[in-house]
Amino acid sequence: MSRPWRPRLHDLYIGRVVLATVLLTWAVLVGLDVVMALSGQLGDLGKGSYDFPTALVYVALSVPRRAYTIFPYAAVIGSLLGLGQLAATSELTALRALGLSRRRLSVSVVAALVLLTGLMVVNGETLAPWGQRQADQLKLAAKNNNVAMARYSGLWAREGDTFLNAVDGQERIEGGRRVLELRDVRLYQVDGEGRLRSLTRAGMAVHDSSGWRLLDVRRIEFGEDHARRTEAAEQRWESELDPNALAAGVTRPRNLSAADLQASIEYRQRNGLDAREYEDTYWSRWFYPVNVLALCLAAVPFAFGSLRSGGMGKRLFLGIIFALGFMLLQMQFGRLAGAFRFDYRIAYALPPVLMLGISWLLFRRKSG
Repeated sequence: MSRPWRPRLHDLYIGRVVLATVLLTWAVLVGLDVVMALSGQLGDLGKGSYDFPTALVYVALSVPRRAYTIFPYAAVIGSLLGLGQLAATSELTALRALGLSRRRLSVSVVAALVLLTGLMVVNGETLAPWGQRQADQLKLAAKNNNVAMARYSGLWAREGDTFLNAVDGQERIEGGRRVLELRDVRLYQVDGEGRLRSLTRAGMAVHDSSGWRLLDVRRIEFGEDHARRTEAAEQRWESELDPNALAAGVTRPRNLSAADLQASIEYRQRNGLDAREYEDTYWSRWFYPVNVLALCLAAVPFAFGSLRSGGMGKRLFLGIIFALGFMLLQMQFGRLAGAFRFDYRIAYALPPVLMLGISWLLFRRKSG
């Protein structure tokens, strides 16, 4: 008895065609993104020691993350182009004449993409976040000699005889103005001989239009033979540190692996901090392969049908718009989950379920 799930010659052929078009589409899209990213760096040239070779290295290090982000779009467009190529040469018609259903052909397409999707999942957890962190550290060090990032100890900056260390932070918009928040801040003040004069620890350092403020402050001043401790709920911090440079040194959720994201979420929940941005990124990682494969499966029906009914180009265009529209919808569901505070797992599961339902209806209309 034949086993329909076992790969056959036609599955391998369809998979080879689809993989070729996906890889070509992917290379073109990533290439365009790299060119645009490089042109976007031109405005920063000349700041500190940031020059064109450094910009090239910065963009090169960010390529794995860019490839990860662009892959879903390349998978959808490349799959439809591959099937369009088969339809234009009547090979789809010949395969249909052999008794292959549209469902079986669609499964062949999705099966071919499983390997690439798996590689992108691994890339998204290893090379992509590592490369982006290295790129950000390179650019930050080149542009701002007094600011640096460390993998496990957070953000470091220097102003005169004071050294700042912050575990992490975030930048947000409040009332149309940018506000920078640094969390778990330590200020080390040293004298000319390198001895510690004071240690200040603050739960948060906030920079807004009025300048710097320290919240939940505990300060220890060291004398020759004594130490004095003071506390304050809030106090001004007269500092000329550039908030833009510090904001550039804050590790963004998209640059973390799933394990680091989970640790960050647990840390924020333990300390009563807002973890929604990290939860959004964390669950989007888990649903990444589901979304890619569901997108492709939902768009594949647009490649079938009579070439006389509107033309293959028209159906490919509609399929691409359909798939990319759902990708944007999936992103909006994540934002809505953050705004209305409902479970991100529900938000990220709904679009794939909806896509697969529409795909099933389209297959029933084009029964076979």
